[in-house]
Amino acid sequence: MEITVEFTIEPFADGAPGPHVRAAIEVAEMAGLAVDIGPFGTSVSGPADEVLTVVSDLTRAAVEHGATRVSLQLTMG
Repeated sequence: MEITVEFTIEPFADGAPGPHVRAAIEVAEMAGLAVDIGPFGTSVSGPADEVLTVVSDLTRAAVEHGATRVSLQLTMG
């Protein structure tokens, strides 16, 4: 089964994404998942087992780099 996870990480920063956002995206990219970076959120897609593992890792990376809030939405199918 495929899963897509859309995540938004706060605090927001003007200009380029902050270190908390970049850290989360890097985790997903290093896992080899499809990453789609948008203006208000980022999506990661792939096999369910891989995506669910990466969600934990990217959330942890975001918090460790200064995130104050991580919002997630999972879509199966």
